[in-house]
Amino acid sequence: MSSLKEIHVPDLGNVAAAAIIEIPVKIGQDIAVEEALITLESDKASMDIPSPIAGKLKELKVKVGDNVSKGDLIAILETEEASTSVEKLTETAVAPNAEKENVEKERKLSADITQKSKPELTNKDEVSEDGDEDQGDIHAGPGVRRLAREFGIDLNRIKGTGQKGRLIKEDLQKFVKSQLNQSFNSPLGLPKAPEIDFNQFGKTETQSLSRIKKLTAQYLHRNWLLIPHVTQFNEADITELEVFRKAQAGFATKQNVKLTPLVFIMKAVVTSLKAFPTFNASLSANGEELILKKYYHVGIAVDTPEGLVVPVIRDVDKKSLLELAQELGAVSQKARAKQLAGADLQGSSFTISSLGGIGGTAFTPIVNLPDVAILGVSKAQLKPIYQDGEFVPRLMLPLSLSYDHRVIDGAEGARFIMHLTACLSDIRRWLL
Repeated sequence: MSSLKEIHVPDLGNVAAAAIIEIPVKIGQDIAVEEALITLESDKASMDIPSPIAGKLKELKVKVGDNVSKGDLIAILETEEASTSVEKLTETAVAPNAEKENVEKERKLSADITQKSKPELTNKDEVSEDGDEDQGDIHAGPGVRRLAREFGIDLNRIKGTGQKGRLIKEDLQKFVKSQLNQSFNSPLGLPKAPEIDFNQFGKTETQSLSRIKKLTAQYLHRNWLLIPHVTQFNEADITELEVFRKAQAGFATKQNVKLTPLVFIMKAVVTSLKAFPTFNASLSANGEELILKKYYHVGIAVDTPEGLVVPVIRDVDKKSLLELAQELGAVSQKARAKQLAGADLQGSSFTISSLGGIGGTAFTPIVNLPDVAILGVSKAQLKPIYQDGEFVPRLMLPLSLSYDHRVIDGAEGARFIMHLTACLSDIRRWLL
């Protein structure tokens, strides 16, 4: 014969009242002894309130969001009269004619359940594995559930590795780590590119990317996402520079050196870096400090059959044009022969990417972290420039300056490129 039993909130210890944050059971559900009926959270801890008896849940007297305290009615269970149980968590219901042995057993059960229901005095931010119980389809304790709520984790997506499939704190940690690893391939939660079978449209061929192209893709993607880019464009009149360079070409050839326009650009860049130190810097990892560099190591983007590499020419400010030309030729040859060492690619304070030998009028180079700026150089062209009341042919060099807008504002970027333009237009500015 069945009977209805009331389940009340037990003694909560030092907690006067607590809010109901979860009810993992439903009306009509069979409830096992010590199965969680509700989950409470106070300003001190989270805890489950288990059922002291087995039975079928007939009524729920509370809802999520309610504040409850000791003695409040939680639910009504339908039980078999022969079952040994307690009517309340804090009281023992004993039949008038029960034997003394049965009374002692029920009192002990009530004391055990009440003790399990009391929260431990721990910091709210700590994750406690005490009291983990089977809660419906998800087996997890209040500490794990609270941590999942704080991080917005759906527990249904995680497979428990604890006893009987119980979710434990380590399962959450592994899940978060796996999500972080996935975010490297899809940064900032961006959707992944769709996988498409292009053979449905026609014949295709699959070609593997080289190791350098794979690494370059990762670095460029990271830099593009992390740096707010601004690109400033201008043209430098290098007519006089070219006259001087060609006049010295024969002398350089005797030194077994090829004197290219790039070495002049490198020297002009260093002159501008000295005038604008924030361009020769790096932003600290916390984004709160600017690290000004007292050295001038310039990275030079080199196109190789395997992909783009950026070897570094060190101490550009201390070397002559011929020394720079000789070193630039040597490092470019090493890059194309795949003989660069790791140290050859590290330590830049500014980068130059020159496409002048190929063509084009302008482009937007991507800043090479940890640098804060990069100069793009396109192919020089003869253009009619209006001077002194008439058009005259001048050799104009297109410049594209990209910079990190967190460090450099637009006005400073404009001043830098104008200074650089002046240095290239009149090499006497930096030869003095």
